Amino acid sequence: MAEYVYPAIFHENDDGSFTITYPDLPGCISEGKSLGNAMYMAQSALVQWIGYLTDKKLSIPEASDIKDVGAAPGEFANLIRAEIKDTRAVRRTVSIPKWMDDEVAEAGLSLSRVLQDALKDRLNVS
Repeated sequence: MAEYVYPAIFHENDDGSFTITYPDLPGCISEGKSLGNAMYMAQSALVQWIGYLTDKKLSIPEASDIKDVGAAPGEFANLIRAEIKDTRAVRRTVSIPKWMDDEVAEAGLSLSRVLQDALKDRLNVS
């Protein structure tokens, strides 16, 4: 899992909502109806943007130091953290008893999906 931390600029709009931009990621923009929602949306936008760059094999810009990011009146800068999970499929060989494989096939289940769901549950991740 890769971790990224970027400074974001939060601009408070007249209606109390916030527009979020990333000086280091031109075009990465989001909005939130409240400050709490804006923080959530900022992280979501960052995850999606970095994920897109990674998927397209584009370079990921270095993050600026928050001290170097200027905020205009009505704005503030905040650091936003994003964890990017590598979702590429990996082939693994697993062994299960024949009777269990027969039951899985009869039930029309995907063994890969069942294993992924069980591992997520065991690891307590989503």
